[in-house]
Amino acid sequence: MEYRDYYEILGVDRDATQDAIKQAYRRLARKYHPDVSKETEAEKKFKDLGEAYEVLKD
Repeated sequence: MEYRDYYEILGVDRDATQDAIKQAYRRLARKYHPDVSKETEAEKKFKDLGEAYEVLKD
């Protein structure tokens, strides 16, 4: 299993607050949502964001 830096995926520092993590997730989820984004990798990025947020939100 490869190491995934969830902080890097969300673009936040390791000492980010829960509010900062939530804001970053919402901003990026809106940007990469498959219904909105026309990028070819949008769905994968959207799933990665969801996984990162699930791990870091606690």
